[in-house]
Amino acid sequence: MKKTKSEQQQDIRLLGKILGQSIYESEGKPIFDVIETVRRSAVSFRREGNINDSEVLQDKITSLSDDQANTLSRAFSYFLHLANLAEDRDQNKRHRRILLENNNELRGSFKHTLLKLKEQGVSLDTIQEFFTQASIVPVLTAHPTEVQRKSTLDLHREIARCLALYDNPLTEYEQAELEIELAGHIKTLWLTRMLRFNKLMVDDEIENAIAYFTNTFLPAIPKLYTRLNHYLNTLPENAQTNTPSLPAFLKMGSWIGGDRDGNPFVNADTLKHAVLRQSTTIFEYYLNEVHLLGSELSLSTSLTQVTEALQALSDLSPDQSKHRQDEPYRRALIYIYARLAATAQQLTDQSIAIRSTHVAEPYTNPAAFASDLEIIIDSLKQNQASTVVTLHLDKLFQAVHVFGFHLATLDLRQSSDVHERILTELYRRAAITFKGKPVNYASLSEEEKVDLLLDELNQSRPLVSPWQGYSEETTKELGILHAAALVCKRYGKQTIQQYIVSHTETLSDMLEVLVLQQETGLITQERDENGKLLPLSADDGLIVVPLFETIPDLQAGADIMDRWLGLPAVKSRIRYTQNGIQEVMLGYSDSNKDGGYLTSNWALYKTELELVQVFEKHDIRLRLFHGRGGSVGRGGGSSFDAILAQAPGTVAGQIRLTEQGEVIQSKYKNADIGGWHLELLVCATLEASVTAITGSQDKHMEKFAHALDHMSAIAQASYRQLVYGTKEFNEYYFAATPIHEIAGLNIGSRPASRKSGQRIDDLRAIPWSFSWAQCRLMIPGWYGVGTAIETYLNEGIPGKSETAEDRLKQLQEMDQNWPFFRTMLSNMEMVLAKSDLNIGKQYSSLVTQTSTREKIFGMIETEHTKTLAMLKKITGRKLLADNPELVAALQERFAYIDPLNYLQVEVIRRQREYEKSKVKVSKFASARSQRTIHLTINGIATGLRNSG
Repeated sequence: MKKTKSEQQQDIRLLGKILGQSIYESEGKPIFDVIETVRRSAVSFRREGNINDSEVLQDKITSLSDDQANTLSRAFSYFLHLANLAEDRDQNKRHRRILLENNNELRGSFKHTLLKLKEQGVSLDTIQEFFTQASIVPVLTAHPTEVQRKSTLDLHREIARCLALYDNPLTEYEQAELEIELAGHIKTLWLTRMLRFNKLMVDDEIENAIAYFTNTFLPAIPKLYTRLNHYLNTLPENAQTNTPSLPAFLKMGSWIGGDRDGNPFVNADTLKHAVLRQSTTIFEYYLNEVHLLGSELSLSTSLTQVTEALQALSDLSPDQSKHRQDEPYRRALIYIYARLAATAQQLTDQSIAIRSTHVAEPYTNPAAFASDLEIIIDSLKQNQASTVVTLHLDKLFQAVHVFGFHLATLDLRQSSDVHERILTELYRRAAITFKGKPVNYASLSEEEKVDLLLDELNQSRPLVSPWQGYSEETTKELGILHAAALVCKRYGKQTIQQYIVSHTETLSDMLEVLVLQQETGLITQERDENGKLLPLSADDGLIVVPLFETIPDLQAGADIMDRWLGLPAVKSRIRYTQNGIQEVMLGYSDSNKDGGYLTSNWALYKTELELVQVFEKHDIRLRLFHGRGGSVGRGGGSSFDAILAQAPGTVAGQIRLTEQGEVIQSKYKNADIGGWHLELLVCATLEASVTAITGSQDKHMEKFAHALDHMSAIAQASYRQLVYGTKEFNEYYFAATPIHEIAGLNIGSRPASRKSGQRIDDLRAIPWSFSWAQCRLMIPGWYGVGTAIETYLNEGIPGKSETAEDRLKQLQEMDQNWPFFRTMLSNMEMVLAKSDLNIGKQYSSLVTQTSTREKIFGMIETEHTKTLAMLKKITGRKLLADNPELVAALQERFAYIDPLNYLQVEVIRRQREYEKSKVKVSKFASARSQRTIHLTINGIATGLRNSG
């Protein structure tokens, strides 16, 4: 059932009205009138296309004083914040409405997916087997595209909570009271500083992530398991018996505190702090839940019986109160609480119990805690009190299996060139000789490095000496790995499992990490009295995960993994310490920045297929880790569609993917919305995996590969000609986008560029995509595709005899029948719908050199027109013509984004003129101007939603 637009519009009007009142009260009528004039002109222009409205809009903005510009940027930015809340509420209500109607239309829900698979002949045994073997892990990263402060996000949650209360029947007084509360929160929002004065540090990023666990993941994930169990139990073939408890197939990961690649502020202390904060958070949750259960489970032995195991657990309780002598569940929970408090004290070195407790033995591991909870569950079930379990106990029991004592697995990540420098120093300081020659590691050939490293892995003598003094970089990196070893020993193997090697280009890049693990206690080299190596321990070492990022790296990936898996020592390690699974990470950001949209997507797809073949050859299970960002140019778009469009055999129940920047806030702002996105993720992984097992999978690769290979080469050449082959492009980019201003925005601890200076090559992929989104051109999400399709249609492939009409029909068939190609075009269509050449042209006016401006923007404009035309040829319709509701919603949203774009251009122009002028501008005026630019960045990113 489609929800009427008016309900969402009512929410937006209500929130806009309250925001307007707040602005009027705080800032006065004159600026309020200016804001209204700009708003009406922008809305009218978007609706009617009247050029006069556009002129009024631009004239009004150029005439603003600096103070007025600042206030206007805040007003439109906060309106977009509120519009997002209304849109999210609308989507959530629509999901619930479909579920309440008890139909099967909600794509991506457990009910829809399970029934769909049932209709396709997938058995319940196959589905249950999937969950037994599956591993689905969203991984939070601190990559800097989230522009909102935590204070702002907290207010968003309060406003969303108030909006949700409107769904209840309200008396006249209750409605008035609710509007007063909303007004209070929105006034607080208006008077809360939107921007950070200081750059985020790693500790701040850790706290921001912890807030998402507290508000979203801890309540949402246990409920997700309960919900899934319910729908599994309602399947027809399972009507008589309940499914067994689900294993912990969905868990959380994080990079925050362990990702050093390009971030000089991550060290051993941040790693230990991240783990401590995660552990403290989960213990606070457990202690609170056990305390609530102690209040809840008041069952008396005068009215029910208990199992012997429960009675024994109760007898261990230090509680001597006469009031609870007949309440064995409460007594047992007091004992559990005491053990849990002792465990928390032992692992966090702090007392975090919320009530006084007794001395007790700490739990040795989460399984022991879960075992005690299971005794309570079994006793309740065996004594006709199963419904009591469903109140809270089942969710707590599930949470222990998911979160353990560590909350989320923390990944380590570092660049391969850092490892090479460290080993070069270690070998030099140790004066090691190999094959009769002193080792200068950096100068060795690849084969020599591999031979040396394999030999090193068979050595028991240390390469690192405690008496040597090492460089700051080497000392820091060794310190982090030593800290990781201590963390794993203290909190368990689940705490840190992966070591990701950025810029993996060779086999030695992976072997280096094994050697460094061996030198720091993560990998042991225990031998018997005869000097023979002892069998590997299951807890030994971290998984070395290569990250293939650029186009050449992706193309070399399968060969590197073939050599890696072919090493006996590596294969043995995978089988005994990694459950037979090897993980490979694919980078969407750098491949796109390197080769453009079409080539990046196609290279990733082909690499996945090649990896499947290599892993099948070695009989090792593959788990892909997708480094996706928010923008389409960085792998963004619908995660559900993206997973279903993966190459055949590449999901197979194993998937990790990054959740970055503003995407975290968008998907996981609260437990309801977060739970829905996690359900989508599980359903997509289930569907992609079991349909591959049953043979209902993508069969189009071989049929269309030649065409896509040909178009990819053309698209890459076109993209690289613009970005790397046109000498004026560098000047244009740094002048016509707010890249410098983004670099100064305090949205993350990592620098925007790997090196100082103005080179596209050194720029990180995230600010690259983010800056193009700000000026509404978004070239990472489409440039080169139009030329590729047009050339293919007009010229075909040399040696092939198809007509242009045949080739068009082929592309149309690819769109209709091949999930990969259809999803790629669909995501590109969304990018093109959000791009705006008129606004992009305003940004180009910031380029002072006329010839440069006209040349580069002309190339962009030509390719944009061509891409729109080719997309229409394939799909047979205008942009998003199949989704008029989305078109209307975007048009409404653009009416509030456009003024921010015009304002951003104007203030950037003023700021640059200030910097060039001989007339000195006060530091206050310059800082105010910078804040206004940053406010517009905030607002535009908020309005576009998936821009980073």
